[in-house]
Amino acid sequence: MMNITIASEHRLVIQDKTQVADAISLCLGTDGLLLTENDVGHDFFRLESGVAGELLQKLVNYGVKTAFVCPDPSAYGQRFSELALEHSTHPHVRFFRAPQEAIDWLRAGGGASA
Repeated sequence: MMNITIASEHRLVIQDKTQVADAISLCLGTDGLLLTENDVGHDFFRLESGVAGELLQKLVNYGVKTAFVCPDPSAYGQRFSELALEHSTHPHVRFFRAPQEAIDWLRAGGGASA
């Protein structure tokens, strides 16, 4: 059985960079993390804030497979939409439009084939 951390079930909301460590520590030793738009604050979508960059980099550094559900990345601007597209095939952190796709990818081990 897979041990996937679902952020909302742990009341994890990443509002700023100070909460990145909380997310990482919650996921260590698990098979992955499922995040949605509701699990991050406004600054996550403002790439110039650095919240998304720091979170995504730490997740990769610590080997935490992460699926981020965002039905319409373009709603957050062109730069964020480009980030989501760049991560559509990333081996550790991927963006998905539907929750079931994200869960399926995590259950499959988060490999190259979704």
